[in-house]
Amino acid sequence: MARVLVTRPLTEGGTDPLVEAGHEIVVPGDPPAADELAALAPQFDGIVCHLTDRMDATVLQSGRAGRLRVVANAAVGYDNIDVATATGLDVTVCNTPGVLDDTTADLAFLLILAATRLASDAERDLREGRWTGWGFGTHLARDVHGATLGLVGFGRIGQAVAQRAAGFDMDVIHTTRHDTGLSGWVQTLAELLQRSDIVSIHVPLTDSTRHLIGAAELAVMKPTAVLVNTARGPVVDEDALVDALEAGNLFAAGLDVYDGEPAVNPRLLAAPRATLLPHIGSATIATRTRMARLACQGVADVLAGRTPPNVVLPAPKP
Repeated sequence: MARVLVTRPLTEGGTDPLVEAGHEIVVPGDPPAADELAALAPQFDGIVCHLTDRMDATVLQSGRAGRLRVVANAAVGYDNIDVATATGLDVTVCNTPGVLDDTTADLAFLLILAATRLASDAERDLREGRWTGWGFGTHLARDVHGATLGLVGFGRIGQAVAQRAAGFDMDVIHTTRHDTGLSGWVQTLAELLQRSDIVSIHVPLTDSTRHLIGAAELAVMKPTAVLVNTARGPVVDEDALVDALEAGNLFAAGLDVYDGEPAVNPRLLAAPRATLLPHIGSATIATRTRMARLACQGVADVLAGRTPPNVVLPAPKP
């Protein structure tokens, strides 16, 4: 029997693969801080962590000095894990691809609709007593149907967003590092930004995508355009985004992720025409349970001497 640390409670049934394998599961009363995680890691054969847990070199080296063999992130993104160090230490890293694509795509499209129609502003006026009744020129926003949707990144989630856009008769274009060979591919980010009425971001956080959307990129977008981010907060330069919104150089924005979350840039909170959600892209009961089970199954596989299908490998060196 192995010992597995689950850094915070999962949805009901999420740990079933570990239970069925007969492993001891330890869930701390409070999510461990970084120093606590480093102290705990050597005591466990496996760790099921979350995107808010920093699995850096200190934690991994400490764990490998003990009995740590596998780390499974209950998320599709894994920028919180030093994958290169883990691989060098022979610690397997897993994530949860595939099981959250549709749920996150739903949320992205919710933000596309809400931001483009300025739904948050309208609801705020209603709740705070500023609505005086129907008016022909009040709460005027922009159409989603028939608009050009630009997808930055075209992996599983981006493609799922494109499928939803088809129902709104949108013209969908996308950009990636390499030609996808699919209809709608454009070669450069600049071209996509110039052509799009709505831009939705679907790239992982890497050194090359940090502040991928900054002042220069926002400047080439239409002043009538909308920016949506459900990927990772640091992909967007938040101060540059607020500058564009305040100057009227961008119509609206919809965000589910933030640089430094759970802290949120105060300028974003006060920004005009910004729809903000608290990182709930995969937050449905069914999806979070599938994520938990997949992460736990990855740990169970490694501890049983099997190679799970969702192993994460280091990015190739340029």
